[in-house]
Amino acid sequence: MREKSLLHMFQGTFPQLIAVLTGTIGAISDGMHYGWTAPVLPTLESNSSHIHLQERDHIWLETIYMIGGITGLPITIFAVDTIGRKGSIIISAFMALVSWILIAVADSTLFLYIARYIIGLSGDVAFVAAPMYVAEIADKKIRGFLAGIIYLMMLLGILIIYAVAPYAPFYVPSIVGSVIVIIQLITFPFMPDSPYYLISKGKDEKAKRHLQRLRGSDDVDKELKEITAAVNRQKSEKGRPQDLVLIASNRKAVIIMVILNAAQHFSSISVMLMNLHEILMSADSIYMRSQNAGILFAALMLLSATIADFVVDKFGRKYLLTISSLLTGLCLLVLAVYFTFKNCNYDISGVSWIPIVTVMVYAAVFKFGLGIIPIVMTAELFPAKTKAMGMTIADCAYVFFAWISIEIYQRLSTAYGHEVPFYIFAASCILTAVFAQLYIPETKGKTLEEIQFILKGVPFPLRSNSLRSESLSFHATLDNKDNKINSTPEKNSNEKSGV
Repeated sequence: MREKSLLHMFQGTFPQLIAVLTGTIGAISDGMHYGWTAPVLPTLESNSSHIHLQERDHIWLETIYMIGGITGLPITIFAVDTIGRKGSIIISAFMALVSWILIAVADSTLFLYIARYIIGLSGDVAFVAAPMYVAEIADKKIRGFLAGIIYLMMLLGILIIYAVAPYAPFYVPSIVGSVIVIIQLITFPFMPDSPYYLISKGKDEKAKRHLQRLRGSDDVDKELKEITAAVNRQKSEKGRPQDLVLIASNRKAVIIMVILNAAQHFSSISVMLMNLHEILMSADSIYMRSQNAGILFAALMLLSATIADFVVDKFGRKYLLTISSLLTGLCLLVLAVYFTFKNCNYDISGVSWIPIVTVMVYAAVFKFGLGIIPIVMTAELFPAKTKAMGMTIADCAYVFFAWISIEIYQRLSTAYGHEVPFYIFAASCILTAVFAQLYIPETKGKTLEEIQFILKGVPFPLRSNSLRSESLSFHATLDNKDNKINSTPEKNSNEKSGV
């Protein structure tokens, strides 16, 4: 029965899968850049390095990557709405290729700084445009699975850089990353574009052709009408930045995504990825070489996220997020308690295996929900007119809280010991589980239109034309009420008549 259910879920979705794989393969390159400093900086700091790092270069090579992401926000908002999701992904791939070339030919830190800044810009565009593209081309029955693929690609990239960089010449990772990006640049331009984006630009016939390619069927009239109705309704909503706060459903989406992105990093994932070797050495865990521990850590994250990606559309977002948050918090609590006993001079030699086991369990349980659900939900919650701005804010929150979590870890672990930041991170995970249960709606099996009704607290109507027309008018009326402070009577009348 389960096999039949799985086959039914994926039936007729092969064109979507190919489009998503080619559209997200560049995330492997992004993952390699994200984990690049951990294995590469020790090589650059060695006496045999052809590039000589100064004392502050280690920190700045990590920070400039995040600065690139933050400064890329205006570019991202402009790109996804002007040249589209597909075009933005292609531009991001070109930027990633330039970054790898700069790293390969670098003979000074200046080249590395420029490359890291460019890839920060590229990653910001890609991780907004790609989830939007996936959510808008995917059938609702596998949208969660397809949305999670970009994270799997990123984790694969982290695994590759951990496995290659410590054992190969400095330029080899650049060759690997460049080949991956070139594959995307060759294949993805031939994939269908987002029907939502095409309809929003008045290209209805082209949208129909691309939707037919994605569904592998000529019978797409019903879905095309639903997409058109959704786009027309969402066009009647204002796409101003302040509407992310003034409209209740948008405000709820922003709150959910900011908190989930904060929760990801306050579960210490960036701290783990960038400081895993140092954490294990501080814990006196000698059961595995740090290079091997890094490879196993990345492999477990990839395996766990892959399993989660297959079951996210079966068990739902809330369930996986809640269980993952609780188990992640438990792992961090165990690690904090271990460091507490160690710093109190207890004899822990007999249990020095605990840190290595704990961080490996952490890798598995974090990526089973907390590490993948936010990226799945990001493209589901915002309506078309504010999706670019909303997802860009979510991406900004992701980068910002990554930096904050690293600062908290570095400062508190130096001043008070490793246990203090890990107690904070453990508490954050518990609060995330509570937040998920009380505030986050379940989006499993829902269309993007249905999700907007859920966020507004409005029952979704039956799908007859008359009822749908009435519901869209009622939906627009709710948005107008949300905006009445900033809308004139004439403008409200025009909006209602345009639905």
